[in-house]
Amino acid sequence: FSITLKTGKFAGKTIGSLKAAGDNKYAGSITDPETDKTYAGKATLSGTSLKMSGCVLGGLLCKSQTWHKL
Repeated sequence: FSITLKTGKFAGKTIGSLKAAGDNKYAGSITDPETDKTYAGKATLSGTSLKMSGCVLGGLLCKSQTWHKL
């Protein structure tokens, strides 16, 4: 599936492309909307929350955020 921002400064921008990788888990690529850099990413869906994380250097440096469905 594709993740598109609905509100804020980057509304309308697609920031993720993920495929199913198990129960409520997804893997693919995530793009930082501010820099347009794309990273290997993964996500976990729990209710109306989506925890996304992206990594560089083979998973050495990672950053994660939790997003809530509107």
